[in-house]
Amino acid sequence: MRAAYASMFDADDPLAALVVGDRPEPAHPEPDWVTVQVRASSLNHHDVWSLRGVGLAADRLPMILGCDAAGVDPDGNEVVVYPVVPDPADPRGLSLLSERHPGTLAERVAVPRANLVPKPPGLTFAEVACLPTAWLTAYRMLTTRGRVEAGESVLVQGAGGGVATAAVVLAVALGKRVYATSRDPGKRDRITGLGATAVEPGARLPERVDVVIETVGAATFDHSLKSAAPGARIVVSGATAGYEPPVNLRRVFAMQLEILGSTMGTPAELAELLGLCVQRGIRPVIDSSYPFSEVRPAFARLLSGEVFGKVVLDHTA
Repeated sequence: MRAAYASMFDADDPLAALVVGDRPEPAHPEPDWVTVQVRASSLNHHDVWSLRGVGLAADRLPMILGCDAAGVDPDGNEVVVYPVVPDPADPRGLSLLSERHPGTLAERVAVPRANLVPKPPGLTFAEVACLPTAWLTAYRMLTTRGRVEAGESVLVQGAGGGVATAAVVLAVALGKRVYATSRDPGKRDRITGLGATAVEPGARLPERVDVVIETVGAATFDHSLKSAAPGARIVVSGATAGYEPPVNLRRVFAMQLEILGSTMGTPAELAELLGLCVQRGIRPVIDSSYPFSEVRPAFARLLSGEVFGKVVLDHTA
């Protein structure tokens, strides 16, 4: 079957490590695994880190990339693939598809049957393929970890990327006052169009916020601390601009702030997210869509730094 996979690692030029070619049909490591015919997938920076050799061991090469997919199960049901697999050998107790088991950037992918979530009929394969990683992460950050409540406000750092843009859309849909930062004036205009108040990085906000969605890291973390209201939750799921920021501990204890880590979500939360999208008419922000035959230009788009939303692959085109 055709697949996009990491053949080696290249920290400086990750596209040089990307191969599109034939790979063996998916194997079933346990009896409860099934094969899904992939109709759409979406890219994540996790895929780029894999090509760079971060989080993927050399002894697992070649490895089919991809965490996100939607397709059809062996019984003909339209499904969304939940990408987290229990993994006792991993310190986290789990791994994502494309870390130990082959990923979703292929004609077919094997997963435990319990990882299949019904696709709502009102959403397209391309739309639901955006949800299992970035949008699920944002949903959990806001709800389970951030515990955002009625009347509270939210700051999203670095809107434009998949998780941050999802957090903006979801927080607005949940009725929160939302502020979002971006260095790019064009992206700030698009943030405003999503219903949030767009500000430049480091700008003083009209109010201190109750929840901060932090995926940037060192470049924005001091601003996150300064923007937090007493008792606020700063929820961290990434560190694209540095993972060792200086932290003013006096502000943390004086303001009784919570700094919370968050990764992915549960199958039940993915089902909740799908339901929320249907109920509120939420549609994922798609930056661009490519036929699967153009997976290399799709990766180039992701690496361009110009992305606003998700880059999607159409496996039927």
